Amino acid sequence: MTSSSAIAQIGVTGLAVMGSNIARNFARHGYTVALHNRSVAKTDALLDAHGDEGEFVRTETIEEFVGALEKPRRVLIMVKAGEATDAVIEELAAVMEPGDIIIDGGNALYTDTIRREAAMKARGLNFVGAGISGGEEGALNGPAIMPGGPKESYESLGPLLESISAKVDGVPCCTHIGPDGSGHFVKMVHNGIEYADMQLIGEAYHLLRDALGFDAARIAEVFTEWNSGDLESYLVEITAQVLQQVDTKTGKPLVDVIVDAAEQKGTGRWTVKSALDLGVPVTGIAEAVFARALSGSRGQRKAAQGLASGTLAEKPTDAARFTEDIRRALYASKIVAYAQGFDQIAAGSAEYDWNLRPGDLATIWRGGCIIRARFLNRIKDAYEENPELPSLILAPYFREAIEQAVDSWRRVVSAAVQLGIPVPAFASSLSYYDALRAERLPAALTQAQRDFFGAHTYERVDADGKFHTLWSGDRSEIAA
Repeated sequence: MTSSSAIAQIGVTGLAVMGSNIARNFARHGYTVALHNRSVAKTDALLDAHGDEGEFVRTETIEEFVGALEKPRRVLIMVKAGEATDAVIEELAAVMEPGDIIIDGGNALYTDTIRREAAMKARGLNFVGAGISGGEEGALNGPAIMPGGPKESYESLGPLLESISAKVDGVPCCTHIGPDGSGHFVKMVHNGIEYADMQLIGEAYHLLRDALGFDAARIAEVFTEWNSGDLESYLVEITAQVLQQVDTKTGKPLVDVIVDAAEQKGTGRWTVKSALDLGVPVTGIAEAVFARALSGSRGQRKAAQGLASGTLAEKPTDAARFTEDIRRALYASKIVAYAQGFDQIAAGSAEYDWNLRPGDLATIWRGGCIIRARFLNRIKDAYEENPELPSLILAPYFREAIEQAVDSWRRVVSAAVQLGIPVPAFASSLSYYDALRAERLPAALTQAQRDFFGAHTYERVDADGKFHTLWSGDRSEIAA
């Protein structure tokens, strides 16, 4: 129902699908929700369709919207990231009072959130960048929420967000992440892991289709079976459902009539750019981003059809064994993707002094979000046992899981290479694992080369300090 006089506990501006659904979620949990949209028609459409789900306050202007909120005012912005978000923030800040809270629930770049939080703090306002994962369904029925910003703002805002979030074992999939842009940083890395996870699933599908000749219906059965074991996750579950879908127009599997060019909205690219700045190798995530870019290069791909593939291998003859190899390779590669994501989170936390807690993130990602999966409980346990874990791969459970999978992983990558089936995420994940465990890498040669052409110096295994060889002189070594 609507009210013109009720004092709302929360306001939502930006009533596209995500904004509308999260407003409905608040109302269903007993909160009075003030509604605002630049186009009032969207506000009225929401109220016409769902106004009986709770208590709403219809507003038309920003002044009316802010005036409908109890103090400290809490406003959730759900508009397009970038200039549109800045414009709404400025409108709100002009009519809000010190202590009020502005929450950006969109997929904002975390450096923008750092800038906005500082600007609002200077005006006496609290700014919260909140990552929200779960898509349209999650927004309505319980997302995973990753709010950053001032700790004191969470005292007022936290109970509302926790109440509407997903719950696993009675624990809300929401917690205060840390200062300024930390919430959006964590959401960005979450999305990067999501890219890798989806690419790995795509490569498994590709292998089942082209190496074993399975049709979509049979591959759906495989993913359904996998979803009952260690690979149980939202993405594996929906993969099976997608593969079961039949196109009503052609009678073919829907996946076979969808153009094979994947789009992206930018969070994956942000993750890779940030990782480069932080010096963290997120090879699986990067390959997933590049794979989407390559899939969209339709002109090049069309021109390249017919290039030589070679004839180095026959297709696997033992379908059951190779299917199990793919399952194990998928699980091992998935572990690497999450390990790299958590490495990036640790590096970001150190760079910005956020004091992020990996175990908390694994806890809130267990429900509501796109990457929710059974093995997040294992990640949570690993970081609870050792908060200073150097790499997720080194936790006993994950180390054993990879040891059990590594031969299968190698067989899958080898077969894919010989058959000419691209598996960039599988292969790069295996190479990362091999590089991580290697006793000695060829980087020693790289350092010698750098010293040769640029006098960049090097370190020795048997002495402290930096050294330089006089390459253009008598080639003696000097301390740098």
